[in-house]
Amino acid sequence: MKEKLAEIRALFESEKALPTTEAQVLDLKSKFTGKKGLLNSLMGELRTLDLEEKRKFGPLLNEVKSEIFNECDHLLNDITIKQINQKLESNSIDIFDLDSVSSKGQKSGGLHPITVIQDKIEDIFISMGFDVLDGPHIEDEFHNFEALNIPSDHPARDMQDTFWFKTSEGEQKRLLRTHTSTIQVRGMLERKPPFRFIAPGKVFRCERTDASHEMMFHQLEGMFVDKDVTVGNLIYFMETLLTEIFEKKVEVRLRPGFFPFVEPGFELDIKCLICSGKGCSVCKKVGWVELLPCGMVHPNVLESGGIDSSKYNGFAFGLGLDRLVMMKYGINDIRHIHGGDLRFFRQFSQY
Repeated sequence: MKEKLAEIRALFESEKALPTTEAQVLDLKSKFTGKKGLLNSLMGELRTLDLEEKRKFGPLLNEVKSEIFNECDHLLNDITIKQINQKLESNSIDIFDLDSVSSKGQKSGGLHPITVIQDKIEDIFISMGFDVLDGPHIEDEFHNFEALNIPSDHPARDMQDTFWFKTSEGEQKRLLRTHTSTIQVRGMLERKPPFRFIAPGKVFRCERTDASHEMMFHQLEGMFVDKDVTVGNLIYFMETLLTEIFEKKVEVRLRPGFFPFVEPGFELDIKCLICSGKGCSVCKKVGWVELLPCGMVHPNVLESGGIDSSKYNGFAFGLGLDRLVMMKYGINDIRHIHGGDLRFFRQFSQY
């Protein structure tokens, strides 16, 4: 038995250098360790030995079998590495050699239309002396509601279907922010007036999706606080903004609106640029689109932000970037903006 094991081991040593492919290695492994392999053929002979000889030669048989298993695995690994290196060498690209890089079929990326509009609005406001602020998506009740004059029993909370996080008893409630006004609160607490800033970002509301509504969308809030600020200042900045964005004079209307954080409050509507005011799914058949809620900052909001409302006042506004993009590019369904169809987005960038 010992001599036969030595012969099988020697035979494997003589043949293990022959395979050059994975299939050949697997055939070699089967020849020695398979069900009908040379080592398994000795198992029949092992059964005929007495107990003492079984204890002696059984471990030797298993040891040789294990060695051949391991060596075959090493052979497979070596062949795999060799194949990978060959592919790398044949398909290599010298990034410093422009002649080796073919532009055929290559397409460059581009910016999302919301990013394009947001960048443009930021540039417009920066040119008018505004700062650009940012804030967290996950907020607490103080920044999202209470500091904006929306206490726990205020009916305005029912107007916003909120995504709440599950919290333990006594733990501070957390939510996905329902507006970027939360950044305004942080801006007031961090600054001393006079100041002016805008706050772009994503917001989240548990709403039913349709042509003009999404559960996640984009807003851009703005705030201007100084002494003796008037509604005329508000109108001037809003008209300047819309003229720059649409690159033409657009028809707007200002009507009374109720928002807890401003007094008086207004709704600035823009005549629908999709249907030219005739009525469509975007404007809900009325010819106008609610684009820009705004108003004079409520004294309670200023006080929550640590500002003396007897000395300072200001205006605030909120702009829906998604709807603005729809008006700008004539998109009739907000779901196109949040989809992943590259054929749609190639219209707005150089792909």
